[in-house]
Amino acid sequence: MARSDRPDETGKTGPGETERPEFRDDDLERRRRALEASLAARAPGGRDGDEGAKPGGTTGYGQALKLSSEFIAGVAVGAGLGWVVDRLAGSSPWGLIVFLLLGFGAGVLNVMRSAGLVAEPGLRKPGRDGGRNGN
Repeated sequence: MARSDRPDETGKTGPGETERPEFRDDDLERRRRALEASLAARAPGGRDGDEGAKPGGTTGYGQALKLSSEFIAGVAVGAGLGWVVDRLAGSSPWGLIVFLLLGFGAGVLNVMRSAGLVAEPGLRKPGRDGGRNGN
């Protein structure tokens, strides 16, 4: 008969011995708290970063109103300039068509700038000129 205090083919001793986990619950809890503290210190708004957001907040509505008004303003200014050009030059409806299309393009560009998808004019990304600063 085999003795239970000898290791079997897996290298484990008898059935009375159980595997011990590498980390105890106390150690894991301590490490979790340390990780939460370090993440909270690195977060820009701390742990309660969403205090400024209201449950029924209107920040999305404000952004939508801003973007839509910039687009509509571009189209309206283009149409207005086209109408004025048509009245002064007598080239109806070509001035209106051309300036309406230009206003549409300007409105789209303004929306993209406001959304942060396109850089403002005059701002360049660093390193594009190969390290030269215009000298």
